[in-house]
Amino acid sequence: MSADGMVYYYFDGSMVGLLNCVFRAFQFKEFQVQLCFNEGAQHGLFSTVVEIPNNEHHAQRVWSAIQQRLSQSSLRQFYFAYLSESLDAFQHLFNYCIYIFRHHHSVEKNYAHPSVLAIAQWAKKVGREKHRMEAFVRFKKTTDGLFLSLVRPDFNVLPLIQPHFKRRYQDQCWLIYDEQRKYGLYYDLHEIHEVSLEANEIDRNLASGASQSFQLQLDEQEELYDQLWKDYFNSINIKERQNVKLHVQYLPKRYWRYLNEKLI
Repeated sequence: MSADGMVYYYFDGSMVGLLNCVFRAFQFKEFQVQLCFNEGAQHGLFSTVVEIPNNEHHAQRVWSAIQQRLSQSSLRQFYFAYLSESLDAFQHLFNYCIYIFRHHHSVEKNYAHPSVLAIAQWAKKVGREKHRMEAFVRFKKTTDGLFLSLVRPDFNVLPLIQPHFKRRYQDQCWLIYDEQRKYGLYYDLHEIHEVSLEANEIDRNLASGASQSFQLQLDEQEELYDQLWKDYFNSINIKERQNVKLHVQYLPKRYWRYLNEKLI
């Protein structure tokens, strides 16, 4: 152990890796731990550094124990916070696990504990991004009948939004592709599949940020609908009454890229 009593766990940022951090902590009674990502992590000269392997069996044991200790709502918060992909959130999730396992009574609602409060806050942020993606994602129909949308959410919310789009677009083949994380969800009219591919195979305009200006050939009707919607938006828009500050408050600029009327 380092002179300051701190141990550093290096892991890959996956759920399996995080749960293995918890397993290792109890295995060696190391509860004052700082989590670090494998890549680019730095530590002091006298620090104790531990590389955490991805052991599926150990991860499953920890997850089963968490399920026994937490309610469904708290498990949902745990998963939402994990999807933030933030090292700060991962640290709180680790500390949270240590906290709940070292107490025999339920502590999941003790918001006086910093990690209990932080997880609730992270879950709220991820939940807000989920709802915004469900509201603002727009599809464009290509000539081969595929409905395609490219997104770049702040958090990894694709696993959370797939039930919404499966219910809403059951009769269409669609692909929602996360440009930042380089994977997508493809619905083939029966099941949803997770797919990985290079973004430039979908859209050569990614580098310019014009993500909805697909290089793929659009269906003729899609181009017509695009123009009709833009014309409609222009016709009802009263420029003299525009309140840009209020507009941005309810519809942040980072979502404009998904909306046809913002691509005029």
